[in-house]
Amino acid sequence: MILASGVNQTVTTIFIIVGFETIRNMEIFLFSLFLSMYLLTLAAHFLIMTLVLLDGHLHKPMYLLLANFSLVEVLYTTVTVPKILDVLLTRNKEISSSTCLVQFYFFFAFGAAENCFLVVMGYDRYVAICRPLYYTTLMTRRLTTGLACGPWVVGFITAACPALWISTLTFCFPNYIDHFFCDYSPLLKLSCEDTSRGEFTFSVISWSLTLGCFFLILISYAFIISSVLKIPSVEGQNKAFNTCASHLTVVLIFNGTIIFMYIRPNSHVRFTLDKVVSIFYCVVTPVMNPMIYCLRNKEVKEAVKKTLRRLVIT
Repeated sequence: MILASGVNQTVTTIFIIVGFETIRNMEIFLFSLFLSMYLLTLAAHFLIMTLVLLDGHLHKPMYLLLANFSLVEVLYTTVTVPKILDVLLTRNKEISSSTCLVQFYFFFAFGAAENCFLVVMGYDRYVAICRPLYYTTLMTRRLTTGLACGPWVVGFITAACPALWISTLTFCFPNYIDHFFCDYSPLLKLSCEDTSRGEFTFSVISWSLTLGCFFLILISYAFIISSVLKIPSVEGQNKAFNTCASHLTVVLIFNGTIIFMYIRPNSHVRFTLDKVVSIFYCVVTPVMNPMIYCLRNKEVKEAVKKTLRRLVIT
């Protein structure tokens, strides 16, 4: 739908997703690659959630938080990847402004929730290593429930402010979104209005959320490392570090890409490299995270083995 609005100004309610402009054979290859990774992501995260739900040995705060983290990752990827696949396979690059806004809101909400889950999982590791004798006393069912619900609430509330503001904007031609999903900066480029105040507000929210979460995690690990170094045996130190290695790896990968995209100076300038980095945290990282957690966690591996044995016996 296109409407005339004033002199030499055309308003649009339909956007065109540019995506990766390449030859058809490459589009088919990317479609197959991303589809495979998306299906593997769904399978791996649903496996983790199922194991935590069915295996009584995993009914612990650490794994309940991990199950919630897996759920938010499934939703996070599902917001963007199906449209990416649609663009690559059918070349249907059109998306309505309302659908685009919904995609932006949930992408931002689930991304913020994921960041917060990394913080609460870091806190869980801090209590387990720095105050092991008080772990069951501190990590009560009530607190664990609060830690599991908190990131969801923060994510949905945080995303509401920029999403509501974007919904009030008018968008003009050219209506091309130079990205493969409706991210903040590409959307603002299409606006007919002055967006400087909104950009500043979004920057404040992004900086506060991303760097705030990252620094809280660093503080947790500063205490953890200090406690681990006080353990007299090397075997004890290795065991303690192994319980944190998977979480720390995920933190560094996720926050590294997010900081590059949203916290760097002049982050509103888009390059082809930005699309590659975005693919990394939208498609690649979610499929890596379950492998990182499962390969480095004995209890999860044991739960997988038990489940496989049951399936074979059945």
